[in-house]
Amino acid sequence: MVIDPKRHLMAHPIYQLGDIQDIKQTHRQTDGIRDKMALYSVRGIRRVFDMLTGYNQDRMSERLWLNRVIFLETIAGVPGMCGGMTIHLKSLRSLKPDRGMIHYLLEEAENERTHLFLFMNFKKPNSLFKLLIAMTQGVFWNFYFLCYLMSPKFCHRLVGYLEEEAVYTYTILLKQIDQGFLPELEKSDAPKIAKEYYDLPEDAKFRDMVLAIRADESIHREFNHYFAELRPEEEIEELDITVMGQETKNITQTD
Repeated sequence: MVIDPKRHLMAHPIYQLGDIQDIKQTHRQTDGIRDKMALYSVRGIRRVFDMLTGYNQDRMSERLWLNRVIFLETIAGVPGMCGGMTIHLKSLRSLKPDRGMIHYLLEEAENERTHLFLFMNFKKPNSLFKLLIAMTQGVFWNFYFLCYLMSPKFCHRLVGYLEEEAVYTYTILLKQIDQGFLPELEKSDAPKIAKEYYDLPEDAKFRDMVLAIRADESIHREFNHYFAELRPEEEIEELDITVMGQETKNITQTD
């Protein structure tokens, strides 16, 4: 049997470019010590990540931007797979269903991994970069796995805050493209795989691809914050998180 991987992708959003030009940068306020620990952990991770990738929100070279987003996506694909695996094993041990979380988390992991390969159309990491990725992945996977065993809520809040940072990072990238600081990326066409994955128009550019990726991150942000607030006795709602104008909104929840 021959399987075409392009026909076996997990569910993922398809956007209208006009709807995702402006995504609101939201922040979930902390509620208790667990949330504060998650937020401070993300701030620490952010400082280290900024140092490793030479981050400058005012202006960065195309090389540094590609280094940053490729490294970012190699880490972003870890939580969904790690969390999904942990819940899967717990479901087998407890003989209880998972409330639908496994499927979503695996979708998130595949989506983040796809982001990685979209960006790799523009840069191929060298051996040193690959070694750094492997070392970081080893540390982060084990950290996240142990944390997930102790407190899944902490982990989902942590990822929610990480996704807030991802939305901010991609917003800065788009801003620097629009300011003309990244001319090569600005004029680059979106790769074929991006056009197929997001159903982008044939004339889609790199910027259009980044818009779709940022929209994905905003949805991961909302889902993980939702999971962080879900009580053990509560069933997962049929979530419908959509991009509406300037704000990513979970329309199943009301303020």
